[in-house]
Amino acid sequence: MNTKPLTPRDITAMKGREKIACLTAYDFRTARLLDDAGIPLLLVGDSVGTTLLGFDNTLPVTLDDMIRHTAAVVRGARRALVVVDMPFMTYQASIEQALLNSGRVLRETGCQAVKIEGGDFRAPCIAALVQNGIPVLAHIGLTPQSVQTLGMRVQGRGDEAARRLVADARAVEAAGAFAVVLEAVPAALGAEVAAAVQIPVIGIGAGPGCDGQILVINDLLGLSGDFQPKFVKRYADLGPQIAAAAAAYQTDVQSGAFPDPEHSYE
Repeated sequence: MNTKPLTPRDITAMKGREKIACLTAYDFRTARLLDDAGIPLLLVGDSVGTTLLGFDNTLPVTLDDMIRHTAAVVRGARRALVVVDMPFMTYQASIEQALLNSGRVLRETGCQAVKIEGGDFRAPCIAALVQNGIPVLAHIGLTPQSVQTLGMRVQGRGDEAARRLVADARAVEAAGAFAVVLEAVPAALGAEVAAAVQIPVIGIGAGPGCDGQILVINDLLGLSGDFQPKFVKRYADLGPQIAAAAAAYQTDVQSGAFPDPEHSYE
């Protein structure tokens, strides 16, 4: 397998050639495992807030949180493109704010790109970032940082809403985004958006017609408890296995079975 590190341009060039499998990662070891598996794009999502930090949503996640986790993922990824979510209110206030914070992230972590939420109205910000050497993965449809206004419900239902999403995709493409995440829309609309632009459309709950898919690694591994959106497919169920292993360890410690001679120094 080619081990040359992937670039945003490489990801763009995958459209129409192969489907793009993307996953989130938040730490060195997971990033190394996913990279070894051949995953081409790793997103250090602000979903770290709900998956690892115990928040109810992504809004409390800070820039320092993202920098710490992203630096770990970059150390683990040898080939995959590493993209970092810019957290809530680190880019929305002004283009200057977006440039300063995104530049800091790239400089301090070594990641290759940032992800920001928003469509047509965010195009000037995307253009400014790209013009200043900061690649951007756009995000439209359901945007979790807008949870207080959009809620967590399917977007793009109805002709007018669908037209707006297609326009959003074209706007972020024109602004220079190398790809766009499309979240929680009807499958037919996902295919329509993918056909409307020349950059990859990476779906999450947007149907099979997208150019790629992304899932949160904890959801894929069965580490999200009872929370399971309709679009999530669990490829493992590690939660019960971890609980069983911990219970077995406790039993062995309490009974004196661990540590035994095999696990003790002479």
